[in-house]
Amino acid sequence: MTMPVSITVNGTETSHEVEPRLLLVHYLRDVIGLTGTNVGCDTSQCGSCTVLIDGLAVKSCTVLAVQGDGSDITTIEGLAKNGELHPIQQAFWDNHGLQCGFCTPGMIITATEILKKNKKATEQDVRHGLEGNICRCTGYENIVKSIVAAQSVAPAKKAGKAKKGTA
Repeated sequence: MTMPVSITVNGTETSHEVEPRLLLVHYLRDVIGLTGTNVGCDTSQCGSCTVLIDGLAVKSCTVLAVQGDGSDITTIEGLAKNGELHPIQQAFWDNHGLQCGFCTPGMIITATEILKKNKKATEQDVRHGLEGNICRCTGYENIVKSIVAAQSVAPAKKAGKAKKGTA
């Protein structure tokens, strides 16, 4: 038995017939081919499968694809726009916020929610917000540094574009 699902992923509507037990992470990876969302533990411990569902960071290994029906989902592939990295992605690049990169998509997606909720997040706020994400390589120092640094990147880019358009 299959069920129909229609999910907007990174701004594109997708519709498929899926088994009711199919996890969202496997829908994203195996059905529509977006492999940036990683499968780490299948038990919701590591956070490498984190995506934004209707703007909220959610571990996609804990959600069935049919539960996502009608939702708007953003994956790591959906953050960059017009070939430009999202400010958080750029901050991870600039501040060496990754080593092997396996946890990075989940960290970046989680960071978007952290900074959306708290425009002036402190290092402590970031560390608390990342509690559901595990990195086995970095020790978190550069991850936290990257997220804190991203706060100053985003407003500067917007201000720069506004000035350019008014000149």
